[in-house]
Amino acid sequence: MASEEELFASVDALLNEGPQLPPPAERARLREAAGITQARLATALKTTTQSVKNWENGRSEPKPPRLDAYQRLLNGWAAKHPAAGAGSATAPVPRAASSEPATSKAETAVAPQASAVPAAGPTRPAIRPAVPSRRPAVRKAAQPAVDPRFPHGPLAVLDGDGSAYGTDGIVLDCPATTVPELVEWALRESGLGAAKLNRYGKDSDPLIVLTAAAAVKLGLPERLEGHEQRRSLRLPEDHPVVKEVAKAKWQLTQRGFGPWARVYRKAQGRERQCVQLAVLSWDALDERSWPGVAEMGSADIARVLGVYASRVITPRGSTAVSGLELMTALRPPTKAVQDPETGNWVSGHNTGSLGTEPMDPAPPEATPEHPVVVNSGWTRGFLNEEAYQWVRPVDMLSDEECTLPFAVGLDLNTAFLAAAARLVVGLSAPDHFRAPQFNPKIPGSWLADLSPIELDPCLPSPFSPDGTRPTGPAWYQTHTLAYAQELGHDVHPIEAYLRRETGAYLDPWHDRLKNAYVDTLADLGVAKGLSDAEFLAAMEHHKEKDAALAAVLSAIKATVKGGVGKLRERPQGKSYREGETWPALSRPTWRPDIRAAVISKARVNMHRKLNNMVKMTGLYPLAVLSDCVVYPSPGESPLDFLPYAASGKPQPGGFRLGPTPGLAKLEGVQSMLWAVDLMEKGLNPARHIKGGDAVLDEGE
Repeated sequence: MASEEELFASVDALLNEGPQLPPPAERARLREAAGITQARLATALKTTTQSVKNWENGRSEPKPPRLDAYQRLLNGWAAKHPAAGAGSATAPVPRAASSEPATSKAETAVAPQASAVPAAGPTRPAIRPAVPSRRPAVRKAAQPAVDPRFPHGPLAVLDGDGSAYGTDGIVLDCPATTVPELVEWALRESGLGAAKLNRYGKDSDPLIVLTAAAAVKLGLPERLEGHEQRRSLRLPEDHPVVKEVAKAKWQLTQRGFGPWARVYRKAQGRERQCVQLAVLSWDALDERSWPGVAEMGSADIARVLGVYASRVITPRGSTAVSGLELMTALRPPTKAVQDPETGNWVSGHNTGSLGTEPMDPAPPEATPEHPVVVNSGWTRGFLNEEAYQWVRPVDMLSDEECTLPFAVGLDLNTAFLAAAARLVVGLSAPDHFRAPQFNPKIPGSWLADLSPIELDPCLPSPFSPDGTRPTGPAWYQTHTLAYAQELGHDVHPIEAYLRRETGAYLDPWHDRLKNAYVDTLADLGVAKGLSDAEFLAAMEHHKEKDAALAAVLSAIKATVKGGVGKLRERPQGKSYREGETWPALSRPTWRPDIRAAVISKARVNMHRKLNNMVKMTGLYPLAVLSDCVVYPSPGESPLDFLPYAASGKPQPGGFRLGPTPGLAKLEGVQSMLWAVDLMEKGLNPARHIKGGDAVLDEGE
């Protein structure tokens, strides 16, 4: 005889069981009796017609929480449409425990959405609604109407149980157990993707982000280990998954199967066949660019990446890669043009773009290992347009400055993005000129001697990254020479490499990233129109308001810096030899001259503000690192030393506080003695205030 404990265990097991659905045939009967099509039911339950078919023929079963909703709907139909001959004695369909009676409310939920999906349509995966969130509402980026080809958004985060978490809280059922099956599902059933950002561009490929459990389920190692740098790690060509991909007639790009893998087949007509994969446990989401995201739950990761995708672009690699891809997406290299002879539409150059072919730089614009330099034997110097890394010598500090109690750091919001606004760059190959007349409207590289120019020694020189005075002729980008002219000095170039075709190539890139940055800050409570005191208070706690949106903001900033840096990506790997080409050189976007133009303008903008601050307040900076400047201050707030008019409004020309690119925010406060101590040791206080995250790198 069973013991009491065994009986209670059995009862508890029954209580813990989920709702039991009627047999598949009965599910179909109830739906047909209610006069509801499979497509309408799929719409109500946020799933696909194919999933409903699978439930009704016994191939698959729904999962919670969709299971509960489906159960409730069947209960309502069973009460209204009992089986023939059963009458009122028919046993009710089992349902999940609920405090509400099983009424026809579920059926009512179908009606408002019935017209959203036609009776017959493409196969779509099952969708489960996400648990309601109490997070702050996220402002949607301005977008055209949802493309019916991509009803489920641009991406999904796949878990080991087959749940694919998408944007807007949807959860898809993914039955794939191999990478080829996953690619087929993503292209044929998932409804994932994003519409092109430019009429001449291409749609964004679906992005599937794999958790560690999903990666293992698909036959991938949980971690990708090796002696190489993380970004260089790849699966070996003889790995079973790589062989599996090849056997299914899919291909991998030259980057191989790494943290960001692109699986594709040759396009059929105008239809691309490509899926982007990202493996979380292989460090696809770099902690520096996506702080804390890799440790979030799948739904939150999907939310972070979804907001980024809607405001910037569907991630296609590191933020640096995405920044570069965004340039091309907004300025596609080609467009359809009509052949005047045949009348046929063919691919032609898109005016204002960088075209389809890579372009050799002028020798002074290249890097020392570039084939143009090595093969020509160039030895006459290079552009040195880099961000500021300057510290004022301690012996140039005044007694009054040393008695001030605080050192306050000001950081310019996305300074390099601000510099890209209305920036005219070269679009054609460089031409060489001897003793040209300087023209500030022509982008290029100029050899000139700026060493005779006398400037305030308590400010960094605007002509060099380390702030020291030039000692002789050197190569400068147009903006640097134009600023020398603005300061009242004659400029007489010795020679130059200039470009005849020009344009504001980065304008749409600037506009999209600026809107993304401003909108995300606003969602974090830092909106336009705040007073300076309110702005500083909002900035102090904005990261605490929503960790997901704070991560998006960090990724946007990394996209700017990484995208600009990647315009001059240098060779990687110990096996590289000078004079050889490297993969980045095959891109039309390998343009060190454009990178130099952005940095030159940003550095000039910084010096202009520093100079104006001296004129308005008499204050000199202690140090400058990239987009961060440190000032001595009588108080802990920049309000204690920034220039304000009698009306209380900020004086134009100097540093102003605000949430838009180019305006400043408080970056850190330390004691003045601490700053002087660092300066005596030859260290830059701005680097320590900013935690070292200020130097513009060249991306990944």
